[in-house]
Amino acid sequence: MLARMTAYVCPRCRIHAPADALTWCCPRCRGPWDLEFTSAPVSLTSLASRVNSLWRYKEALPLATESPRVSLGEGRTPLIPLTEDVSAKLDFLMPTLSFKDRGAVMLAELARRLDPERVLADSSGNAGTAIAAYCARAGLDCVVYVPEGTSAKKLEQIRAHGARLTVVPGDREATARAARDAASEPGTFYASHVYNPHFLHGTKTYVYELWEDLGGRLPDTLVVPVGNGTLLLGAALAVEELYGHGLVDRRPTLIAVQAEAVAPLARAYEAGAEELLSPAPVRPTLAEGIAIPNPPRAAQILRAVRATGGTFLTVTEDQLHSAQVDLARRGLFVESTGVACWAALRASPRREGLTVVPLCGAGAKTGLSPARTGSP
Repeated sequence: MLARMTAYVCPRCRIHAPADALTWCCPRCRGPWDLEFTSAPVSLTSLASRVNSLWRYKEALPLATESPRVSLGEGRTPLIPLTEDVSAKLDFLMPTLSFKDRGAVMLAELARRLDPERVLADSSGNAGTAIAAYCARAGLDCVVYVPEGTSAKKLEQIRAHGARLTVVPGDREATARAARDAASEPGTFYASHVYNPHFLHGTKTYVYELWEDLGGRLPDTLVVPVGNGTLLLGAALAVEELYGHGLVDRRPTLIAVQAEAVAPLARAYEAGAEELLSPAPVRPTLAEGIAIPNPPRAAQILRAVRATGGTFLTVTEDQLHSAQVDLARRGLFVESTGVACWAALRASPRREGLTVVPLCGAGAKTGLSPARTGSP
């Protein structure tokens, strides 16, 4: 049924399930799936003649197709210098104005092939918007669960794409629980950017694009914002694939950035733990998109950072606001979550070689953040 059919596997229990099933988590531990998929090497010289979207890396994609029906031209975002040794990838120039389009197009393509009665997603805004847009493109019925307090501009964008909104009282964690309960209803495809690994195989194209734009090499350091870790884990997947195929001769260092207000992974890393010590308390932060108190893939994120000799950095509310203003003065209006990596670099020692940060979401989604003093 699916091109290059793959299987889900639980990284903890080693239980398998077919990728054409609507089973969204491991039935034993209720954890997220990984994907049993082996990529083929991408030929750098062949790319010039290919489609100008992330589907150009077809050898690396589990849902590869010559003519993807749900594509909106996502990917191929510009890489521009911020300083002599720091460049920014402008992923806020995606069709729905965030990097989440990279994974959403994969989930929508999968859902189109499975033809469920409905697609369900949960999000603090950007992932829900992306899923709604690509479901609209695919002609799929879509409902998006969001926490109360989600940006009104993001809610408007989700509604504009024709998705039905369910606003859940409470925080992001309460929203995820409500969505997971609803995901068990018959005929439902849970388009979870956390639990479904196809999303990670979409976000890994971020690194494939860097590899292409840099002429077959990778930056020395990749700095990535981390809440649920979907961009970081996708980046780690791509690095391992490129290195494993002999297309790069070294792995870049991965640096993960969290808001100081909600930093469970940074705390676990500093303690030398392999899992979360405990869920983080839910505190308000300008970086709402990465304010995840209990990320389901925490152990995988910690392993991925440590494997590259990387580290975690945290940023204060003042640093987030200052970074957003600084980027706007450089001509780049980025939402407050999306500036976290630039905020971290401005406050950290200079690193050798080329460092790349993603600017993940457009400022039009949230507006300019208010100045704050200290942590909330």
